[in-house]
Amino acid sequence: MGQNQDEPTVGQLVANASRDLSTLVRSEIELAKTELKKTAAAAGIGAGLFGAAAFLALLAIILLSIAAAYGVSAIGLHPGWAFLIVAGFYLLIALVMALIGKAQLGKAKGPQRAIETSKESVEALKAIGKGD
Repeated sequence: MGQNQDEPTVGQLVANASRDLSTLVRSEIELAKTELKKTAAAAGIGAGLFGAAAFLALLAIILLSIAAAYGVSAIGLHPGWAFLIVAGFYLLIALVMALIGKAQLGKAKGPQRAIETSKESVEALKAIGKGD
């Protein structure tokens, strides 16, 4: 059975398939790089906007704290006492948040099941190594 000169050989078919696959993989990698560049740029802009929003919120909290202190002062207290009252209020909030955070950290435990299964795996490997 002779081959027709117009038909490619198996070796040529394999070489063509390999070349096409290589080109396809390179194209997919280039597409992924392009998409990642666009995504990274969008993420950077988003992070910058979040940072700016956080800064403005911090400024607003400071200004509102000053306004609250002057509001307390308006009811007849000396401004120094009014500012101490506002600061004390913030310290009280911070203390409550710290106590809640400490309680939450106390509830946190390590990966207990993963530790148990790894210990079991180590024991099983030791048993296999000893020939048991």
